[in-house]
Amino acid sequence: MKFIHYLEKISGVSIYGISSFALFSIFFLIMLFWALKADKKMIDEISRIPLDANI
Repeated sequence: MKFIHYLEKISGVSIYGISSFALFSIFFLIMLFWALKADKKMIDEISRIPLDANI
């Protein structure tokens, strides 16, 4: 028996799919907005962090 059959028997299980998609979409939009509005100098400094490690 497939796993989806177990989920179909649970009432209200569709709310989990909708809520997880909404949470992902909100997080993605926030990160997209931050990336577009962030200071380019800060982004350049952050991108160089792995290369500047003194090990």
